[in-house]
Amino acid sequence: MNMLFAKTLKKLRAERGLSQKEMAEQVFVTRPTVARWESGSRLPDAAMISRLSRCLNVDAGTLFSAAAESDESPNVIMVDDRKIILTGGLPVLEAVMPNATVTGFTRPSEAIDYARANRVALAFVDIELGKMSGLQLCQTLLEVNPRTNVVYLTAYSDYAVDAWSTGASGFMLKPITPKGVQDQLQKLRYPFFW
Repeated sequence: MNMLFAKTLKKLRAERGLSQKEMAEQVFVTRPTVARWESGSRLPDAAMISRLSRCLNVDAGTLFSAAAESDESPNVIMVDDRKIILTGGLPVLEAVMPNATVTGFTRPSEAIDYARANRVALAFVDIELGKMSGLQLCQTLLEVNPRTNVVYLTAYSDYAVDAWSTGASGFMLKPITPKGVQDQLQKLRYPFFW
């Protein structure tokens, strides 16, 4: 539950003199959806937070900051069999998602063990991992937790068609960049706040 976001949203709505129903109509959702946000049981996605900020006439950063202060920090993993890719990519992920717990793995088996012990919100997975492909790793991660967002990393765009058939949330060409990560975060199937 994210009570900071809930309290912030309720306070801002009240300051604008809007009822839950009026705000819901302005951002094109139902009143029960607004009620869930204000109870802390749900968080809106990033696009909706931007819409809410316009409706409430506040800087989106105010709402994003409140959403980022969730009760648990999301687990983000990066799996690549080359250490140099992890060395360059992990700091980028940490910079873009400072509230996330970011962990890197060179072995798919270790990433699977980690996913079984920890709820993984987002996995950046290289497609070519040696004995186990990233496509197979994606399938296993989704068996462990169907709400894990998987974004494929590769140097070869040829894999895009195969990648989309696995239930992944996204596809990025290497090298990993802050803008590339931010773009992927906007497209996740199961958004979370970082």
